[in-house]
Amino acid sequence: MNGIQIGSVVLSTQGRDKGMYFVVTATEGNTVFLADGGMRKLARPKKKNSKHISDSGVRLDAIAAKLTAGKKVFDSEVKSALRQFGQQNQQEKQDV
Repeated sequence: MNGIQIGSVVLSTQGRDKGMYFVVTATEGNTVFLADGGMRKLARPKKKNSKHISDSGVRLDAIAAKLTAGKKVFDSEVKSALRQFGQQNQQEKQDV
């Protein structure tokens, strides 16, 4: 699954959620489980084929560490981290 691991920020390339960013909460074979803290909460992550996502190359280490340790991660943490990531992404696009 070419570098996609728990805590990775990925872009959905297929489906209704196309163009949205998510955090990988778990992996299972060719399937990944995604959450964004808003529409898709951590309690009910989106199950998606790994072929239908694109890795952004960014990993949210704090969230990844909590998820792998089995500690409580709040939806607000995920939502905030993705919002920050989106703002950085927009800024980089404007600078180019």
